[in-house]
Amino acid sequence: MRAQGTNFASEFNLTANGKTISLKTPVVMGILNLTPDSFYDGGSLTSEKELLTKAEKHIKEGATIIDIGAVSTKPDAVEVSEEEELQRLLPALKVLRKNFPYVFLSVDTYRSKVAQRAAGEGADMINDISGGTFDNNMFEVVAKLNLPYILMHIEGTPQTMQQNPQYKDVVTDVFNFLSKQANLAKQKGVTQLIIDVGFGFGKTTQHNYTLLANLKRFEEMGLPILVGASRKGMIYKTLNSTPQEALNGTTVINTLALLSGANILRVHDVKEATEAIKLVDCY
Repeated sequence: MRAQGTNFASEFNLTANGKTISLKTPVVMGILNLTPDSFYDGGSLTSEKELLTKAEKHIKEGATIIDIGAVSTKPDAVEVSEEEELQRLLPALKVLRKNFPYVFLSVDTYRSKVAQRAAGEGADMINDISGGTFDNNMFEVVAKLNLPYILMHIEGTPQTMQQNPQYKDVVTDVFNFLSKQANLAKQKGVTQLIIDVGFGFGKTTQHNYTLLANLKRFEEMGLPILVGASRKGMIYKTLNSTPQEALNGTTVINTLALLSGANILRVHDVKEATEAIKLVDCY
């Protein structure tokens, strides 16, 4: 058992479609990008075989959740229509659901109609970078679906978020946003909430590290915490390297996040994240 970073949210279970995930020990969410322009691995999955091979690798290396994204949300990303998002997402989701029936499949979308269609194809979780602010119907839809919902903080949109992010106090401002949106979601009937401070989404490098240093404060909300810092600018820019060279730095950040109470690590590299969880759990 971890000597640090344990919160009562870690006793929570996530349930969907007859499956249950325990967060008593942190779990890994492996990323599957269906986009051609993601900052690290865009365009790498161009066939059904490649998709299944990548998913199987994630699962064998310890991923409990697979997060499928069909729209890039990197800074200055090109906007994608709802129709195109569905065209990318649904065929891949069908294939993954058929081949991996017992794995939690998360869909990375901020559109309620996409969430609805994805649930119809067997999605188990909705991961919304906007925390319900880009689509006013999202909370009602997720409540009806009765699926776990990841509520993330973002300042601006992917097209504007890194132009000049400013806060009075980044920790307080992000905390207040997440608290407000979580309360709204609960009022709409959402019962399974996970929070995400949104590293890299409308934050400077300093903002990101201030949030990381104060991550334990977010335990006050009594909800599981997801951390998604994998290969992001807060790592490779600080190290004067590239996303391709940021694996070791990602493991360091993931370790610090685990010691501060993270319950889910969203990563490109599942094996290393799984090892970090095992070692921190012995600490």
